[in-house]
Amino acid sequence: MEPQNRTSASEFILLGLSEKPEHETLLFSLFLCMYVVTVVGNLLIILAISSDPHLHTPMYFFLANLSLVDFCLATNTVPKMLVNIQTRSKSISYPCCLTQMYFFHFFGIMDSVLIAVMAYDRFVAICHPLHYTTIMSPRLCGLLTGGPWVSSCFISLTHILLMARLVFCGNHELPHYFCDLTPLLRLSCTDTSVNKVFVLIVAGVVIATPFVCILASYARIMVAILKVPSAGGRKKAFSTCSSHLSVVALFYGTTIGVYLCPSSVRTAVKEKASAVMYTAVTPMLNPFIYSLRNRDLKGALRKLINRKVSASS
Repeated sequence: MEPQNRTSASEFILLGLSEKPEHETLLFSLFLCMYVVTVVGNLLIILAISSDPHLHTPMYFFLANLSLVDFCLATNTVPKMLVNIQTRSKSISYPCCLTQMYFFHFFGIMDSVLIAVMAYDRFVAICHPLHYTTIMSPRLCGLLTGGPWVSSCFISLTHILLMARLVFCGNHELPHYFCDLTPLLRLSCTDTSVNKVFVLIVAGVVIATPFVCILASYARIMVAILKVPSAGGRKKAFSTCSSHLSVVALFYGTTIGVYLCPSSVRTAVKEKASAVMYTAVTPMLNPFIYSLRNRDLKGALRKLINRKVSASS
């Protein structure tokens, strides 16, 4: 019986954000605009940082990596949803579903760790300014970014290998717009306890631990800022952190609700709303959050756009 059940799960039906056909045109237009803004914004950040030698510092190196991860995270989920709406086809094959889930977790973990790394960078810059260049050496920056890329790969692969051992029988309708882990586990007709334990362990390591580190970093930063004698100095120090704090609130406010809250308080609607926040809204807003209050980055973006305009004319 088990081989037959495995064969029957050759594809899943993604029910999407809304099951009402009259909402699909609005959703398509909205998410297409959001995706275009996400792609343009994040690629502009990467190009501006890579083309301006003044921005070749640890803070902007981490920001360029975050922009790349945000671009990939949105690209992994939004285009498939747009295609499904446009073609009126909601199916996704089992291999494609696992592939999408792999990259979703890969880039989601990267996002979480990079945000924590950026908090550590701000902590060193504000609390140990005289030793900043020594502490944040190219070697350490490489480890702080390279390490998460490698560990994310193995954690995501473990998720997929654990998922591949499950049997799916009966209902293959997924009440989501992409293949996420939690809704898939609910569809399985075999024991998912190992998967659920691994989800909790990973959530503790890659969500709760970075979040606690961020809180600890900003507690130390706030103490250091309050010791600055001048009001202007305090304002300048806090302005360097405000953008990052906005991203922390957006990202962790939604991911903690999905992966660390008890299943009894979670619903399909809440999960989809949270997923939209960290797969579409946050990647779209990050370029604006980081550039609007950053004079150096705005200057680099202006130079980049002017250079492209003059080259095309």
